[in-house]
Amino acid sequence: MMNFAREYYPYPLGVRYVEEKGEKGLFTSFVSESEECGIVLFDRRSGVELSRYPFSKERRVGKVYYQMLSDIEPKNISYLFYEGNKLVADKRAKGFAGADCFGEAKGDADYKAVVEEKTYDWGTDSLPKLPYEECIVYCLHVRGFTKHNSSGVKAKGTFAGIIEKIPYLKELGITTLELQPAYEFNELPLAKKDNLKNTSIIEKEEIQRINYWGYKEGFYYAPKRSYSKGNDAAKEFKDMVKALHENRMEVVMQFYFPNGMTQVEILEILRFWRVVYHVDGFHLMGNGLPIKDAASDVFLQDCKLWYYDFPVKELYSDSQKPAYRNLGFYNDGFLYDVRRLLKGDEGMIYDVMQRLRANPSTNGVINYVSNYYGFTMMDMVSYERKYNEDNGENNRDGSDYNCSWNCGAEGPSRKKQVLALREKQLKNAFTFLLLAHGTPLFFMGDEFGNSQKGNNNPYCQDNEISWLNWRDLNKNKALYAYVKELIAFRKAHDVFSLPKECMLMDYKSCGYPDLSYHGSEAWKPSWEPYSRHIGFMLCGEYAQNDRGNYYYVAINMYWEAKEFALPKLPKGKKWKCSLATTKEYPERKINSEKVSTELISKELKKDDTYIVASRSIAVFVGSK
Repeated sequence: MMNFAREYYPYPLGVRYVEEKGEKGLFTSFVSESEECGIVLFDRRSGVELSRYPFSKERRVGKVYYQMLSDIEPKNISYLFYEGNKLVADKRAKGFAGADCFGEAKGDADYKAVVEEKTYDWGTDSLPKLPYEECIVYCLHVRGFTKHNSSGVKAKGTFAGIIEKIPYLKELGITTLELQPAYEFNELPLAKKDNLKNTSIIEKEEIQRINYWGYKEGFYYAPKRSYSKGNDAAKEFKDMVKALHENRMEVVMQFYFPNGMTQVEILEILRFWRVVYHVDGFHLMGNGLPIKDAASDVFLQDCKLWYYDFPVKELYSDSQKPAYRNLGFYNDGFLYDVRRLLKGDEGMIYDVMQRLRANPSTNGVINYVSNYYGFTMMDMVSYERKYNEDNGENNRDGSDYNCSWNCGAEGPSRKKQVLALREKQLKNAFTFLLLAHGTPLFFMGDEFGNSQKGNNNPYCQDNEISWLNWRDLNKNKALYAYVKELIAFRKAHDVFSLPKECMLMDYKSCGYPDLSYHGSEAWKPSWEPYSRHIGFMLCGEYAQNDRGNYYYVAINMYWEAKEFALPKLPKGKKWKCSLATTKEYPERKINSEKVSTELISKELKKDDTYIVASRSIAVFVGSK
């Protein structure tokens, strides 16, 4: 029986279960341009249509139709709206009964929505709210992260699969996950027959190319059904968030919004996921987004917001600082500058030093040398050109500007010299990333040399090109061990993750500036365009937990060894090489003879000149 309830209001939009004042059922609210519209109920198990309820003009506000359907049990039904003879999926649905198979062509009729009637027990869940200086970000594709047979998880390609991998992520040192679109989207929409009449077979296949990444308009209120192992994607997503929070880890979601979406719609979606799903932040993607409004929205003040730019000067005065530094600048500047220095380009030392230092007090800076787009780190040191033929666009797609160098051989190689150089370059890249003062981010599998076979735009590759091959973890265990050690080193020495940018001054009158630059001679860096080596020193007196310690990073991206003179330390302290991207520690020059520090111990006397191998980085700690 249908009963219109005058006391109910048509907001929020969508369908929700109501049980109050002696009445229970479904309250529907639907935006439509059509005067002939309504809701269709289906049996949830069989999908058979049960009944149709037309909307009445008497229950309309503007373009919003609303009504109450009494005595309807949500657990037994699914629904679609209709406009004339056309079935329409609910864009504000919280979940779907269909859409459970990834990669199948779907129309609106396949997106039969379900109504949530159960509440989720969050227990004592609380958001970690980690400051940017504590974060190590790991970007991943939910399906690709564990879909490969080598992943070793039971629930492959799902939110539950991520839960199974929490011990691995925690051991590596990850604090924050960035998820590529994990809300419901149609990865392979049905091609319209009219569009196929005069096209070739090849063109038809192109029309049906899968959208593996999901950067398109979606059903923004529902976790992706095919990313769950069971029938309740909403519960499984919440289980994942809760499990990550229990391990003091965060979830930042990517949201792509196409042109035409209003400020009201976008902010409503972000607030929904913040409140209902307890997510820790959002990476906003798209043009013309209400960035300033999102940054100042009261619901979003304590969650991370990432975008390529924010109007910081409009949001904060010169003397004002946010109570919680939630805004994060996310752009490719760090990636391109570091890659160019890695491969030996001229004139990059100054730019890279500025990138390593960048850390404003008003916002975070997200640094990365690779991401979901472009070459992986392994491909960055293995290919000089892209190989995107499998995408079906004649290799026209993807960027041609990759700033990559193959280290002497294009693609896979068995040459020991090439493989050794690639490993060293990868260690160099991670050292730049993890010793920079911004927030480091890397893409899944980069820590153990994941390759996408030279494809720098695998947006349509739902296969082993994009699925993470976990066998590489054993294959490149030396790289993994170094990355793990480097993350631990960063966390143990907070001088590399200060909450504000270094001033290059001795403002504590301790005898050393917070950050200083050096070269072949101490305190004399070479900024000339041809220079490809530099050293920088950080004084631990400016950190909270590193007082009394000093840190010197010797960077040599030249193709020959270079000498570095480390600054004098206070009495009683010695330099010790703690990390190096070469298998051999740097050499120390004694009486004009080069002697390996492995032969004379790792503790080094002050005032010596140290020879750092070509294309390598060494990290020294000065302490008692």
